[in-house]
Amino acid sequence: MSSFTNGLICKWMPDIKKFKVFIPFEYHVGSEDSDEIIRIPEGYLSDLASIPPPASWLIPKLGKHAQAGVLHDFMYEHHLYDRKTCDLIFLEAMEVLKVPRLKRILMFRAVRLFGWIFY
Repeated sequence: MSSFTNGLICKWMPDIKKFKVFIPFEYHVGSEDSDEIIRIPEGYLSDLASIPPPASWLIPKLGKHAQAGVLHDFMYEHHLYDRKTCDLIFLEAMEVLKVPRLKRILMFRAVRLFGWIFY
């Protein structure tokens, strides 16, 4: 199973309405010992999860999925992979973080349907 090297340590920056990553982390794609590594640097800015206000009662910005949201934002912003691969890695990362199955399926389907707007 894939892995994150550190937990998510970030701070809300109200003036820009984003979270700032304070401790860099890496994500090993596919397995813990994978050479395919995504590095999220200190100082990276993310909204954690791009949840539209009407759905925020069901899936808040903060939660077990937050670190996967930062990873997904970074992959989209830097076009590390094609959009579908980014979305599949997001799904994999949520599983690593033990996000409940129904929530990760809903979030995955949401990025598949609407992610093109941000990619």
